[in-house]
Amino acid sequence: MRELLDILPPGSREYELARTLDPERLPAHVGIIMDGNGRWARRRSLPRVAGHRAGVEPVRMAVETCARLGIPSLTLYAFSAENWKRPRTEVETLWRLLHYYLGREVARLMQNNIRLRAIGRIHALPAEVRRQLEDAVRATSGNTGLILNLAINYSGRAEIVDAVNAIIEEARRSGTLGSLVLDEEQISSRLATSGQPDVDLLIRTSGEMRISNFLLWQIAYAELYVTPTLWPDFDRVALLEAMAAFQKRDRRFGGIHPAGNAPVEQSSLIGARGLPAQ
Repeated sequence: MRELLDILPPGSREYELARTLDPERLPAHVGIIMDGNGRWARRRSLPRVAGHRAGVEPVRMAVETCARLGIPSLTLYAFSAENWKRPRTEVETLWRLLHYYLGREVARLMQNNIRLRAIGRIHALPAEVRRQLEDAVRATSGNTGLILNLAINYSGRAEIVDAVNAIIEEARRSGTLGSLVLDEEQISSRLATSGQPDVDLLIRTSGEMRISNFLLWQIAYAELYVTPTLWPDFDRVALLEAMAAFQKRDRRFGGIHPAGNAPVEQSSLIGARGLPAQ
């Protein structure tokens, strides 16, 4: 927490928000569905690609803030398996932006002890993009701080299917397929986020009330936080507001609190500035 406070202007909204956070109750894994780039651009009569370019800075902010807070894992939904349906020029722009981000940010990731991981069907990416991504993953593999998962060509359903197929193939090779009985531990161990905690806080920008096939297994008990803020406008204040709302949630994981021990204040599913509780 001190690492974050040291870079914030005393008395600012973000400084005051950070001071309210309990370091012992921060999420261990944050997932973000970064949505709204296209609408951000359209509202400004700009091409959609301008929204994607504007979305790079919030990525940098989210990574830095989570690292300084000491959060173990952050997963950003960068490109879904369904995004290939978008216009070719837009998809190519997204690859160029990834190239730009990796080229400029790997040194910063190293400096801040951040480990980059790519999750999704990476083998299907354009060869140059895949090589650069693999190089960045390899370069940061020895870092021990925040794990930054970039979900690229990612599908939550496909991830589960791939995990199950990997288990079946392993059993076939070992001659134990006939006696194979799957359990949650086996599947979890084959997921792309194996070894990391499940998602505690799932943030979605742009106000859409959808999961969009993101980390379907890992968000089983995640707290959902939806804000109408479009991704290019998602700043540090917005992220800290999400963290503060998370700490007000009554997390029972299917159980109940003993009488008298439930939190007094409940926070809304929608965590937007100025929106009433739903």
